[in-house]
Amino acid sequence: MSEIQQRGELHFTLKVWRQKTPQDKGGISTYQAKEISADMSFLEMLDVVNEDLTQQGEDPIAFDSDCREGICGMCGLVINGVAHGPGKGTTTCQLYMRSFKNGSTLTIEPWRAQAFPMIKDLVVDRSAFDRIIQAGGYTSVNTGSAPDGNALLISKDIAEEAMDAAACIGCGACVASCKNASSMLFVAAKVKHLGILPQGQPERHQRTASMLQAMRDEGFGNCSNEYECEAVCPKEISVEHIAFINREYIRSLTKKNRR
Repeated sequence: MSEIQQRGELHFTLKVWRQKTPQDKGGISTYQAKEISADMSFLEMLDVVNEDLTQQGEDPIAFDSDCREGICGMCGLVINGVAHGPGKGTTTCQLYMRSFKNGSTLTIEPWRAQAFPMIKDLVVDRSAFDRIIQAGGYTSVNTGSAPDGNALLISKDIAEEAMDAAACIGCGACVASCKNASSMLFVAAKVKHLGILPQGQPERHQRTASMLQAMRDEGFGNCSNEYECEAVCPKEISVEHIAFINREYIRSLTKKNRR
């Protein structure tokens, strides 16, 4: 057994998408990730590779990262054809190198969708999600002192259902995995977590219609119920939320026609 094997270190061949600018054609470049600890996260492994590239005078691989705790949604990468890589309910930053076989080849690509313009290498612009949320507007509340915590009763079932939807971190894995590049799961989660709570009722129907229109304006595709979005979602958001937003949209049209 070699000294590296005794230390529990791994070696990988990386095939990484490199693209300096949005105007460049881009392509796959091959790198070696050597002496990688099995306990490293995927992003820590990329940090090690970037240190080697910097020492060699090469441009480091650009990738998004922030919290590295699975709560910000910035770390999205397509690893071996799967958004966020192997593992259920896991973001890229929570993915550890022990999940991969020693000596294997890892193909790393960015989210690919028309609504997510390329910036550089593995970094894309996901501000379209921000604009969809902004299209939802605000929630009407009375200003003044904070109300008593028990003044507005919410059942446990409704509270839990709303929290399940609010768990969405807006990473875009649903878009990257969908053959139509649809953001329907993201929009449905954002609509539902307010739509079923008392505080979200005043703008409920307007919010649904506005956010769906913003989704279409941004160039996302339509949902065709393939379920890839649910399969790769790091927060395991259910496609049942999509059925909810479809019903909400029909209600919003009905209410509009009654005016």
